[in-house]
Amino acid sequence: MSTESTNLNSLGLPKEPKDTRVVVAMSGGVDSSVTAAMLHEEGYDVVGITLQLYDHGEIIARTGACCAGQDIYDARTVADTFGFPHYVLDYESKFKESVIEDFADSYARGETPIPCVRCNQTVKFKDLLDTAKDLGADVLATGHYVQRNGDETDAQMLKGADPKKDQSYFLFATTQEQLDFLRFPLGHMDKTETRALADKFNLTVADKPDSQDICFVPDGNYASIVEKFRPEAVEAGDIVHIDGEVLGTHKGIIHYTVGQRRGLGIGGRGANSGTDPLYVVKIDPENRQVIVGPKSALATPRIRLSDVNWLGDTKLSQGPVEIGVKVRSTMQPVAATVEATELGDVEVTFAEPMNGVSPGQACVFYQGDRVLGGGWIQRRIS
Repeated sequence: MSTESTNLNSLGLPKEPKDTRVVVAMSGGVDSSVTAAMLHEEGYDVVGITLQLYDHGEIIARTGACCAGQDIYDARTVADTFGFPHYVLDYESKFKESVIEDFADSYARGETPIPCVRCNQTVKFKDLLDTAKDLGADVLATGHYVQRNGDETDAQMLKGADPKKDQSYFLFATTQEQLDFLRFPLGHMDKTETRALADKFNLTVADKPDSQDICFVPDGNYASIVEKFRPEAVEAGDIVHIDGEVLGTHKGIIHYTVGQRRGLGIGGRGANSGTDPLYVVKIDPENRQVIVGPKSALATPRIRLSDVNWLGDTKLSQGPVEIGVKVRSTMQPVAATVEATELGDVEVTFAEPMNGVSPGQACVFYQGDRVLGGGWIQRRIS
């Protein structure tokens, strides 16, 4: 190998850009469009792929939803403008099974799901990544706002440079093998810089608004999706105080989440709650009950996780690790300890009890700006 060939390109590979095939996941939004255009302008062999994840006929006129009809058109327009290949792959069946039905199942279990994480975990960074390799790609690039530190192997994931756009919480399930193959060219930028590049490249999507809703939920009405797949989750039941007093009725457990205070419809208090406002502290799907209590009942000292992805330098079985954790995407990391139990379970102990911890959400591990993985919150431990 010559000395020149050992020089790394901007994607950390010992190749010339023209000899480096990059498959770009293109949702039709500004971020992925800029990613593809930028890499093409750098001279990389770019191939764009857009996933058709659901029947977009029903929402073809709806804006702000990724992978709908307009978004597929927008992605293809960008590819045609720059002259690189673009393919639309039908992943509708896989998406329905792995994401939409899982979303409905999670609500039926009394959990609060995060379908965007499931999509990354089961479709985009699994099936799409395999497809990219089948196309001879050296790497798969996305428009996510996270950073990747390292070259071909043993890469680390870091928070996005722009704290307002950091998407590391939603990518906690990315495995080491996947991370080594992935690239995030926008991770060091903020959204203003991205839109400036979109203007520079004269992209038709330069002013396209960011997607705000879950892509497969028309008008944000997720209850209609759950009712279609799991009708039992919308059956009425009792709202019960933690002391056992029935305070009222609800119209289905899917309308409630742990930590919720407003919209309970029980006049604020029951005989057992004194003058304190009431919060949802637990969902009991088996008995179709929403359990409420004072804010103090939300305090959670410890949680058990399932499907843990660990990106740390040592094994969790070697002993407790002090980390920062986020149990909601919008919060700042808080001090905690993660460890594997003798039975092989993974538990997180908070330095200070946390409020509003909901099964079905993600607990993501951090060490400074580095992402150490995370897991799904299975249950609270007193």
